[in-house]
Amino acid sequence: MKIRSLILAAFALLLLLGTLYWSEHRKPAEENTKASPDTPPAILKLDQAGITKVEFRGKNAPPIVLTKNSSGAWQITEPKQLKADQGTVANTLSTLSSLSSERVVDDKASDLRQYGLDQPALEVDITEKDNKSQRLMVGDDTPAGSAVYAMLAGDPRVFTLASYHKTSLEKGVNDLRDKRLLTISADKVTRLELIRTHQTLEFRRNQDEWEIFKPRPLRADSGEVRELVGKLSDARMDLTGLEKDLQKAEAAFLRATPVAIAKLTDLSGTQELQIRKSNDAYYARSNVVDGTYKIEPSLGPALGKAQDEFRNKRLFDFGFEDPTKIEMHNGAKSYFLSRSGTDWWSNGKKMDPESVQGLVAKLRELAASKFAESGFSNPSIELTVTSDDGKRIERVFIAKSGDSYVAKRENEAATLYQLEANSVEPLEQAAEQIQPSTAPSK
Repeated sequence: MKIRSLILAAFALLLLLGTLYWSEHRKPAEENTKASPDTPPAILKLDQAGITKVEFRGKNAPPIVLTKNSSGAWQITEPKQLKADQGTVANTLSTLSSLSSERVVDDKASDLRQYGLDQPALEVDITEKDNKSQRLMVGDDTPAGSAVYAMLAGDPRVFTLASYHKTSLEKGVNDLRDKRLLTISADKVTRLELIRTHQTLEFRRNQDEWEIFKPRPLRADSGEVRELVGKLSDARMDLTGLEKDLQKAEAAFLRATPVAIAKLTDLSGTQELQIRKSNDAYYARSNVVDGTYKIEPSLGPALGKAQDEFRNKRLFDFGFEDPTKIEMHNGAKSYFLSRSGTDWWSNGKKMDPESVQGLVAKLRELAASKFAESGFSNPSIELTVTSDDGKRIERVFIAKSGDSYVAKRENEAATLYQLEANSVEPLEQAAEQIQPSTAPSK
């Protein structure tokens, strides 16, 4: 009987010890789920995607209202209708939707004047898609100057907010508006017309490559044309001055010297930008945006480039793709090469791939220093390169002309390419260095 009582007592003791152990180890875990008293309290926690309207009101300034339209894009509706810069608006909304304070300075403020919140320096009204709205009020700087006082309408607490948050929310119309002078996307442009006093150039895109269409069909340097299209589509208003400077820009534009009229076309239509120069400043007028604006000066020189700067000076168009056939005649010497997979062959012999790639590289790099008017006679070198699975066959003829060379492409009799000796001679050397493979055939 005594043994049974001892067993029951021991079991009860173990049960008690287990309960105490679980309780002690459970308690910290539960406490860890609670917010630390040192954690700065959040002022706003919003679903950024659910915000439909934001109104900014600053002292001595008209309200600025941003509204999301049915397609999800933001626009300025007050003080006047303007397209909004979607990136700037998204960054501003990101700040608002997760706005945290530094600390609470007053749990129940009775006198808002001491914080500058009786007449806030900035008020932001936020409306969400369920018509729920909140108002953020920003007051004076704190004595240290690194923060500002802030509160929410309907909440008696006063917070301190890092000054950089206030800076990111203090946006004027010029900060929030879309500053693009053309809204066309560069990668969608199919035609560029450049009207200048001395010449009109027209470029047309054929798939991923550009061609000169006017004043006559010519091969274009696609990289140069893409760069110009990019600069035009990225042209921005320079709004660093005061609003009244827009009137100065209009006056300056009217008395300035015309530089060019650029027309960009995509499937939706044509957008036009007129650019003029006054001293070292450039001004532009768009058919997409009302008004005349000063612009960054880097666009001006790009519009003034000569036609030859937009022309393709390379003799071959196979680019980074390896050709499938190469035929070269250089005086009494001839070379015939064909590729199968990664292997190169000549007259039934497998060739050393590195030596062939040396020739391919020189063919790829072969480019004119300028375009020649004359000087082509009997060619001493004839080249035929086949690429794009046999769809592209390019033939080039090179003739000696004094200390340099002049080349022409088949079917381009009107275009002569001047080649320097230091581009042709390495090509000849690369051809001579081609040799059979020493690796055993598999």
